[in-house]
This record gives sequence, structure tokens and C-alpha cells, in this order.
Amino acid sequence: MKEMRVAYAFIERNINLIKRYWGWEVVWLIYSLVNSLAVTYIGAGMEKITGQTLDTQYLITYLLVGTLIWSYLSVIFYSISEMIAWERWEGTIEYTFMAPVSRATHLVGTTLFAIIYGILRTLVILIIVASFFNLDLAGANLPGAVLLLLAGSVSFVGLGIVAAVLPLLYPERGAQMTNAAAAILLLISGVYYPVETLPAWLQVVSSASPATYVIKGMRGCLLHGQSTRSLLSIVFILIAAGTAVIMVGLFIFGRVERYAKRTGRLKRSG
Repeated sequence: MKEMRVAYAFIERNINLIKRYWGWEVVWLIYSLVNSLAVTYIGAGMEKITGQTLDTQYLITYLLVGTLIWSYLSVIFYSISEMIAWERWEGTIEYTFMAPVSRATHLVGTTLFAIIYGILRTLVILIIVASFFNLDLAGANLPGAVLLLLAGSVSFVGLGIVAAVLPLLYPERGAQMTNAAAAILLLISGVYYPVETLPAWLQVVSSASPATYVIKGMRGCLLHGQSTRSLLSIVFILIAAGTAVIMVGLFIFGRVERYAKRTGRLKRSG
């Protein structure tokens, strides 16, 4: 019970940060919204681009699903991977890391905030984008989509913890390195196109990205009404792999944290 209260303290702290830097949140929300609309309008304009008769409704939904799911997963990834950068920005990193709080509790609070924040932000974008297009999800398997999304969240929590090691090791350029990692995931995960269009060697790499399976499964649920039963194997794999990555990430993070403390890398200036 005590650990949960401490974890909630980190959730509350992150909420207060959003309130303090609400202007940034508005900017990034507008950026994500405009990006989602721009990508979705590519599907709407394909008939004019190609001069062929196409199922533009299918294209719109296909692109929108990829865009929204990536927006949600990337929020989780960045919220966790950039927590070190935020601590340095606030000048609280030494206080946080010297406090009598287990790192697992710290990460649980950060993770819960990331999931809640990601869901709320994605819903806002979905509602606004849906007002621009006539989306037909009558045959969609929504419970299966939610289950798959939650399973994918576990995997991205693990990736975020692993990526959070970079700002801890490299105070001056670690945050930029996490951006590069996210860009690679965006390329190989089939967010805007089927992974089959990638070169053969990149298709092999894409099989290591949990987003590949989440986005493909979400499209199956929302576009084709794929049954929940057929998704269970993917869900179990995502949860198992995500749990393993989380455990490995916690181990690596603990080792790197001790190294950072010993070498003075917790300082804000690096």
C-alpha cells in the first residue's frame, strides 16, 4: 500500500508538470493532431493522385489506425525514456535518485502516468479527426482492439525503460539518442504501410518491434473484425516479451544508475 502511494506521488508530480508547461502540451497536441489529419488526407486523396478508383474509406481508416496507435505507443515510450531528461531539466534528478524510493516504484508511477496520459491524448485526437471523416467501424472488434493495445503497452513500457538508460549514460545527447530509437521503430513497424513493402532485411528487423504486431492486429480488429480468439497468441507473446524486456530493463537501469552516481553523471549539466 505504501509503495502504491509513493507511485501515485510520481503520477501527481507528472500531472503538475503538465499544468506548469501546458503551453508545450498544447503545441504537441496540435502537432500530433495536424500530423494525423495530414496522413489521413493522403488516403482521402489517393484517387486524385493515382487517377484510379479506390476504396478511399478503407485507406483513410488504414492510415488513421496506424497514426493513432503510433501516437499512443510513442507517448508511452517518450514519457518513460525522457524521464531522466525531465529530471535534469527540473534540476531534481539528484534529489529523486537519492530519495529512499525503489527504482521499480519510481518507474511504476511513471508508467501508469504514461498509459493514462497516452489514452486520454489519443482519444482527444481520435474524436477531433473523426469529425473530419465519416468513419465506419460497425464491424470492428473493439474489445479485441483494446486487449491488443494494452498488451502492446507492456512491450513499450519495457522499451521505454531500456531507452531511459541512454540519457542516464549520456547527459548531453542521451535524449536525442532516444529520438533516433523511436524513429527506427517508426520506420520498421508498418505505421503507414505494410511491412512487406520494406526490403527483406528490414522485414526481418521489423519482426523485433512490438509495434509491428500491435498495429497489424489493430487493423485486423478495426478493419476486418478479426476475432479476439485469433489474437490471443499475439497478446500472450506481447505480454511475455514485454515482461521480459521490463525485467531486463530494470536490471540494466539499476546497474547504470549505480554507475551514474559513482561517476557524477546525475548532475544537470552532465
